[in-house]
Amino acid sequence: MNTKQHIGLLVLRVSIAFTMLIYGISKLTFGIDYIKNLVHEYGLPSFISYGVFVGELIAPLLIIIGYRTRLAALVFAINCFVAIVMDRIPDLFSLNAHGGWAIGLIFIYMMFGIAMFFIGGGKYALSTNNKWD
Repeated sequence: MNTKQHIGLLVLRVSIAFTMLIYGISKLTFGIDYIKNLVHEYGLPSFISYGVFVGELIAPLLIIIGYRTRLAALVFAINCFVAIVMDRIPDLFSLNAHGGWAIGLIFIYMMFGIAMFFIGGGKYALSTNNKWD
């Protein structure tokens, strides 16, 4: 991979993970009552709702700094998949008010996580020698 591709990976990692990090900071600031209620509706124990902090705070931070990027990206993608299954299934075949796919953004996040799992963090990352980087 050449230098331009590594810079592209860095830009991609930082920009996408940062936007997800904002969601995590919002949940940290305003709480996760909605997610707790959603988890409760599925009959799952409420402590599972705290997993959102792993998927929306810890994983994006690790992706941004490039530490265990593949592992963090897998967690990131799973978090997005769970969000789609638990909250967005009714919107699967819907359009939003602007004519775009209603679940487009969360789907892009999920696909980013899957892609980063296969690609890794690139040369400009905190850690580059582990199989999970």
